[in-house]
Amino acid sequence: MAHLALSPWVAFAYLVAGVFFILALRGLSSPETSRKGNRYGMVGMAIAVITTLITHQIANIVEIGVAILIGALIGVTIARRIAMTAMPELVAAFHSLVGLAAVLVGWAAYLSPEAFGILDADGGINTVSKIEMALGIAIGAITFSGSVIAFAKLSGRMKGSPILLPARHVINLGTLAAIIVLTVLFAMAAPEATLPLIVALTVLAFVIGFLLIIPIGGADMPVVVSMLNSYSGWAAAAMGFTLHNTAMIITGALVGASGAILSYIMCRAMNRQFLAVIAGGFGAEASGPAREAREQRPYKQGSADDAAFMLKQADKVIVIPGYGMAVAQAQHALREMTDLLEEQGVEVKFAIHPVAGRMPGHMNVLLAEASVDYDKVFELEDINSEFAQCDVAFIIGANDVVNPAAKTDKSSPIYGMPVFDVDKARQVFFIKRSMGGVGYAGVDNDVFYMDQTMMLLADAKKMVEEINKALAD
Repeated sequence: MAHLALSPWVAFAYLVAGVFFILALRGLSSPETSRKGNRYGMVGMAIAVITTLITHQIANIVEIGVAILIGALIGVTIARRIAMTAMPELVAAFHSLVGLAAVLVGWAAYLSPEAFGILDADGGINTVSKIEMALGIAIGAITFSGSVIAFAKLSGRMKGSPILLPARHVINLGTLAAIIVLTVLFAMAAPEATLPLIVALTVLAFVIGFLLIIPIGGADMPVVVSMLNSYSGWAAAAMGFTLHNTAMIITGALVGASGAILSYIMCRAMNRQFLAVIAGGFGAEASGPAREAREQRPYKQGSADDAAFMLKQADKVIVIPGYGMAVAQAQHALREMTDLLEEQGVEVKFAIHPVAGRMPGHMNVLLAEASVDYDKVFELEDINSEFAQCDVAFIIGANDVVNPAAKTDKSSPIYGMPVFDVDKARQVFFIKRSMGGVGYAGVDNDVFYMDQTMMLLADAKKMVEEINKALAD
């Protein structure tokens, strides 16, 4: 597929595609406009793909058509069959494909530079293109292997707990330094000496992507997913430079920048440094004293009937969902509980923490799938002041995001993280499988033992369904 000269109309078409991608990002920033954002994204992508095909002399239109058809069929099949609870691992899988595509494009440019128009006067690949190629391959390989590990952790094919290698920081820094050195050597090397350099660079980039993600615990995955999203964007931008494709450069930069900003926002919501998340190991061990304290401290345990009776008496209920709700797939039962309570005149709101779940917006996606009204869903800073006036704080599958130790215990690993003020509610219902587990930080939660807390120890979905039966009676 050879390049044709870029006309003003082609540049304009790419600009229009870029505008649609910006509108897509804006639309996806809110649940109310997310459908419109998706449509903008599809229109922008259609314009970009059609323009790219028109801009090139296609050697075999049948091969291109078959490839597009196969990709479309796979995409439609996945979209129809995927469960909303599996969205985090699907996102990670898509990121891996972007990374792999960047690696393949980089290698294609290296093996057939004449097809990409990147040869210099001496017949070798020009230096600037070598640097773009090396960066694209490196970022793409890191994105691919890192996303594969994230997919394995999120889908349960691999333990979600951190895997800590000895001297991992030294290994990572050494590998990163080696990749930088190889990039410089590759850019300066004679054509006949470049093959071993680019092979070594590719292998090391795959390795460091693997090493960066395995020490990160499951609950840090929202940051990891947004970080990999950023990587995939920069990989796409690097591909755009290699392919001389303005739309890919614009799109990649948008995705890369938005992913980086989102990673920063998520880290700030956890009161953690981005480098500390990347260093990994958070929540690797639960503290011994905390475990003993759970065994010794008294708590109140209730039943579904107890919870239903008190919920009927309430005027205002705030629901705090967490990853446990996603695991139990309790969102539909929770929506039914909301409907039953509202029929009896109870006001119900949902409080979403920025890092709840395993990807950015995880809880929002699940609640939207269960048809919970957007008007009932609030972010931490918008609803936290209301707990002092609410009758019931209903916690389902959350833990550290409601732990008051984040405000009071300076020795706690979650100290300083913004949390919900559920301790100010008149009554707290806490759905949890058992008293034996802790949150990802590995610390005990004083909310379990408060006078106004009733522990509902059971599978989240089954407990909510039993509460619904009692509410309906």
